[in-house]
Amino acid sequence: MRLGLLTAFVVLVADQLSKLWVRADLLGERGIIMVNDYFNIVSAWNTGVSFSMFNDYGLWGVIGLSVLAIGIVGYLLYWMSHEQDKFLCVTLGFIVGGALGNVIDRVRLGAVFDFLDFHIGTHHWPAFNVADSFICIGAVLIILHSLWARAKSVKA
Repeated sequence: MRLGLLTAFVVLVADQLSKLWVRADLLGERGIIMVNDYFNIVSAWNTGVSFSMFNDYGLWGVIGLSVLAIGIVGYLLYWMSHEQDKFLCVTLGFIVGGALGNVIDRVRLGAVFDFLDFHIGTHHWPAFNVADSFICIGAVLIILHSLWARAKSVKA
């Protein structure tokens, strides 16, 4: 469990520092930095969940999503406390740290700060942040681990 908690802490700190750096130092008053033909750094505020889903629910959405995220974090911490597989503890730490990073934004700022904007021409993927990245990576790794473990048990 300690490895998972350490991972969550590192992800949380990386997320919060990256948001602070991009907002305060990198972007400043600018709303966008065009890096290349496929990537921009932007200032985007998301009151919903990943990829701006449920973005139109105001304060109740912020409160509801924060409570839901904290409940999910509680479940993941429970899972982590009973998990013997270090790899799974790290992947759970990715999700916990990312979720807590976004909850901190919601509670402190009223919305989550997103700044990574990938696009092809005028077609943009919804802006996201470091926390969102770790949540997605953690979820994908858990699924892949589950599939690998299942395939391994079928062979045995």
